[in-house]
Amino acid sequence: MPQVIEWKNPAENALVWRYPDENITWGAQLIVHEYEVAVFFRDGKAYDVFGPGRHTLTTLNLPLLTGILSRIAGFGEKPFKATVIFVSTKVNAGKYGTRAQTTELAPLQVYGSFWFKVENPQLFVMEVVGGQNAYSTEQVDNYLRGFINEKIIDELSRYDLLTVFTRLDETSVLVKNAILESFRRIGLDLTDLRFEGIDTTSEYRERLFWLRTGRATPEEVLRMETVKKAAEELGKSPGAGLGTGMVLIPQVMTPSGPAQAPAAALIICPKCSARIPATSKFCPDCGTEIAQPEATKKCSKCGHPVLATAKFCPECGAKIE
Repeated sequence: MPQVIEWKNPAENALVWRYPDENITWGAQLIVHEYEVAVFFRDGKAYDVFGPGRHTLTTLNLPLLTGILSRIAGFGEKPFKATVIFVSTKVNAGKYGTRAQTTELAPLQVYGSFWFKVENPQLFVMEVVGGQNAYSTEQVDNYLRGFINEKIIDELSRYDLLTVFTRLDETSVLVKNAILESFRRIGLDLTDLRFEGIDTTSEYRERLFWLRTGRATPEEVLRMETVKKAAEELGKSPGAGLGTGMVLIPQVMTPSGPAQAPAAALIICPKCSARIPATSKFCPDCGTEIAQPEATKKCSKCGHPVLATAKFCPECGAKIE
C-alpha cells in the first residue's frame, strides 16, 4: 500500500496541520481537499506547494525539493525527509485586545475582531508556521494576536485622545491599512478589522467630555486639571481648607497674555467640583450647601485681621489673647 498523506476531518476553524511523519516515500499519495493547500517544508524553507486534488509524489511534481535532495546520494530510492504542512485557505476569524496610549499618553484599552486568509502559503509557512514553530492553529492564533496588538499599539500612539474617540471609523481604517501591509509580508491578507471596544481612564474620560462638547480648549482643560490637582494637594495639608471649599488663585485659571480685569475669587464645590463664586452659600449646579470660612478678628497690637482660632498674629507675631 502506498503511503497516504491527508488532513482528515479538520475542525471548522482549523488553520494549519502538520503531517506527523517526516519520512516521505516516492510514489506516496498526497490528498489535498478543497480550501486547502499542502506545503513541503525542510531546513527552515518552504518548497513545493500543492493545491486541491490527488497527487502522486514524484521528482516531476516536487521540482524545488528535488533540486535540494538531488545532492544526496541515492535520494530517489529511499524515503526522503520533509515536513508536510496543510494550510486552510478559508477566511479565518481572530480576536485581539491590548493596552495602548495616545500622543498625550492617555491610556487606552482596546479590543476587537479581525478576519484574514492565507494569500501566499509558501511565505506564510516559512515566516509563521516554520519560522515561529507555530505548527498548530492555537499557536498561529496566539502569534497573530500578538502581531496585531503590537501594530495597534504602534499606530494608536500616533493620534491624540480626541481623534481616537471622535474619528474612530477613520482611525480604524488607518490602523487596518497599516496592519494589512505587515500581514502581506508574512503571506496573509487582512480582509477586515474592527474595533469593538475602546476606553480610557476616568480622568481622561472627563477631559474627553470637555473636548468633545467644545466647552473648553485643550489648554483650558489642562488648566482645569492643574487647578483640580492643586486643590486636592492643598486639601491634604493641615489648616489649608477654608470650610468645605478651596479658594482658587485666579491667575491659574486665566490664560497668559495681555493684562485682563481681575477675576472674581472662586471656590470648588466639594461634591460636584464645579467652579462657583466664593460668596455662594449653595452650589448652583448641585445644590450642596457651602460652608463659609471661619470668622476673623483683629490683632490687638497691629490691627491685622486673623482667624478666630489663631494663637499668634501672622503679620507681627504677637500672641492673640
